[in-house]
Amino acid sequence: MASTPVEVADNLDQPHEADGNGEFIRVIVADTQAIFRAGLRKIFALEDDIRVVGQSETLAQTLAAAKKFSADVLIFEAALTTNPMEAVADLLRQSPQMKIVVVTHEPNEELTLDLFRRGAHGIVSREVEPEILVECLRKVSHGEPWLDRQGVSWVLSAYRTQGTRPAGSRPKVQLTPKESLIVSCVTQGMKNKEIALRVGTTEQVVKNYLRKVYDKLGVADRLELALYCLNHRVVETEKKSASAEPANGNGAAAVSHPAAPVLTVPPEKLV
Repeated sequence: MASTPVEVADNLDQPHEADGNGEFIRVIVADTQAIFRAGLRKIFALEDDIRVVGQSETLAQTLAAAKKFSADVLIFEAALTTNPMEAVADLLRQSPQMKIVVVTHEPNEELTLDLFRRGAHGIVSREVEPEILVECLRKVSHGEPWLDRQGVSWVLSAYRTQGTRPAGSRPKVQLTPKESLIVSCVTQGMKNKEIALRVGTTEQVVKNYLRKVYDKLGVADRLELALYCLNHRVVETEKKSASAEPANGNGAAAVSHPAAPVLTVPPEKLV
């Protein structure tokens, strides 16, 4: 099977009118099924402000298409790869201005949370209604996250789980500069290999540091770590401490933390 992206040119020459500011939403469709890609192209051809500029059926093609075409939104089938979370992170590193809407075959809480944490801007079911998908693309193209009602519930539940734990149940801890740097990398969605390159060490050492951080903060995995840092403002506390007093032998380095997610729920899903 070829590994080059397939360009879609049939609706590029049609005299569509763009939206009020004269701009189109340029879309790449990445899906393993040709009939699904064709169906989406027909749906979007009816919209004046959406143009499909490329399509792909493998991850390699998708990476090439994202590099070749200046797309605003990528519709990405989760089943296109065995690890959609890493694929999303790789695509965003390559094309940081592009928004990604992931299409899943069935509801999956863990997958939804991991995709959202790794940078997916929208997550929809393969059974999504055409008008809902169109609205999703428009919202996401303007920088608004998109999840259905179930997805919103999962994200809020994960966030609240951190917030409902008694403040005194976790000891106050201070991260070392290297631990803080690694935590910062984790909250940015970086893989252990990338963190190792950033820190100047090995993947195994990064894993060892993460286990220490998990033990210190009382979390179980990377998602809980990111949510804990957000909810308990660990990073902000470390930052203030570092600026307020000289670092001691175990001084903490300042690292950034992600903002709380703002979720868009389709009106149809609220009824």
